[in-house]
Amino acid sequence: MKHLGRLATIIMLTINLITIGLLLFAAYSPNVDPELHPLRACMGLTFPVFLVLNSCFLVFWLIFRYRLALVPLIGFLLCASPIRTYMPINFRTSNVPEGSIKILSYNVMAFGDLRKTAGKNPVLDYLKESDADIICMQEYTVTPNRKYVTQDNIDKVLKAYPYKHIQQVGVKGSSNGLACYSKYPILRTRRVEYASNNNGSIVYEIAIGKDTVTLINNHLESNKLTALDKEVYEEILTVPEADKVKKGVWHLLQKLGDAQQIRATQARAVAEEVKKSRYPYVVVCGDFNDSPISYAHQTISQNLDDAFRTSGSGLGISYNQNKFYFRIDHILTSRNLKAYNCTVDRSIKSSDHYPIWTYVGKR
Repeated sequence: MKHLGRLATIIMLTINLITIGLLLFAAYSPNVDPELHPLRACMGLTFPVFLVLNSCFLVFWLIFRYRLALVPLIGFLLCASPIRTYMPINFRTSNVPEGSIKILSYNVMAFGDLRKTAGKNPVLDYLKESDADIICMQEYTVTPNRKYVTQDNIDKVLKAYPYKHIQQVGVKGSSNGLACYSKYPILRTRRVEYASNNNGSIVYEIAIGKDTVTLINNHLESNKLTALDKEVYEEILTVPEADKVKKGVWHLLQKLGDAQQIRATQARAVAEEVKKSRYPYVVVCGDFNDSPISYAHQTISQNLDDAFRTSGSGLGISYNQNKFYFRIDHILTSRNLKAYNCTVDRSIKSSDHYPIWTYVGKR
């Protein structure tokens, strides 16, 4: 029996070490260029899986071989920084410094497919009541049909924002837009140059008091998952048959890898805009279509702070459809700015994304 116990311990320890190796591989996968290794770059999506598995091993060892609990603990220590990026723990403050501004980023999904109920639209009502100083929107689409959300509706509801910039992105004829509504003057705007059929990034230079802030609103390349792809993903989670899982995972990884490659180029273009900003204060926000453990996020944030990492708490899942439980909407700030109480607001579900907001002030 003693020999069987030792064998079981060796087997479990070996599996734990493999799990830690995969956890580290996933944690540091943002260092892999998706254009060179697209499938390896997707490993960041598996980070929470191996995090949970290593946690299970920690509990297991504490119960059966408490000294070996040191093994999963070392695994956690080796990826402490990615863990903090993925699921930070920060305390909220009720003392946001005077002069701080509230920035809100929201993929509005065409204002919830342009729906109106009794003449009102819940997305528009939310934006009005948010009391944000600057609102950045992605998937901004309107229609002239008065049964749905029109530009006049938006301007009327958001009349507290005297400055706005709206631009369609992607190829000519694309209905996908980016918009910025601001209580502060928008001095100049320009597009970030990169190729995309339906996505884009816009730079705004905004005068706030005596300072000018460079704000970059982004909608990076989507993963182009069709309704059928999403069904395959849900099947993998709910009916994990070996053959279906193998085929489904390989199919999804190929699509995700292709999107990772496209986003890599876009992320580098945005990072270059951050570097050449004429002003010291920079904010980057929007729908990155990628998790905090990704090449796109790491590339754009290399000289910036992630507002959720420094002032948010928990997983901050911002996409709310098809069991894709990831934070793909982000707000990043230059290091001479400080974020307060960054929040992914789950109170509204009219879009397939939740809005993310934060207060920002000078350090």
